Amino acid sequence: MAVLSITFIAISCDDNDNYLPKPRGYFRIDLPEKTYSHVDTIERYSFECPNYAHLTYDRYSPDEKNWVNIEMPQFKGSIHLTHKPVNGNLGEYLEDVHTMVTKHLQKANGVRDSLISNEEHQVYGLFIEMDGKGVATPMQFYLTDSTKNFVRGALYFNFQPDNDSMQPVINFIRKDIDHMINTFEWK
Repeated sequence: MAVLSITFIAISCDDNDNYLPKPRGYFRIDLPEKTYSHVDTIERYSFECPNYAHLTYDRYSPDEKNWVNIEMPQFKGSIHLTHKPVNGNLGEYLEDVHTMVTKHLQKANGVRDSLISNEEHQVYGLFIEMDGKGVATPMQFYLTDSTKNFVRGALYFNFQPDNDSMQPVINFIRKDIDHMINTFEWK
């Protein structure tokens, strides 16, 4: 009886041919509550920013007082905002946006854009979303009043993006960028 039991155990444990590795798992991402505060410390524009983020001035361009970053440390990302005055050079700024988007198209699977138009606050622009596993900036946009001001924004993460696994965070931030754009005003 003992020999039969040992033989049965040995046979049942030797099934290594059917082993399948488990897929790579990702950490659970806790998304914060959506609340906003009015940001009015920038000279040329204001907007509402999510409370889980904080504003910093661009350390690489200390002379540009209207260039800011909306830092999101829990997501290891930020939204870079740059402001430029419009002096008959709006076409150049629009071409710069086109060039920046084109640089990311190599890794993009798809691109969607939508027009921005807020007549009441004279805020016009374009929002560009790029899908793809390794796209460095999944969202970019620009806002302008067409005569004096131009702001370009882009979402960046501080790591090699795997946008498939980051999609819940990207969707979450997309709603905050939409809110920021909808509350954007020129001064």
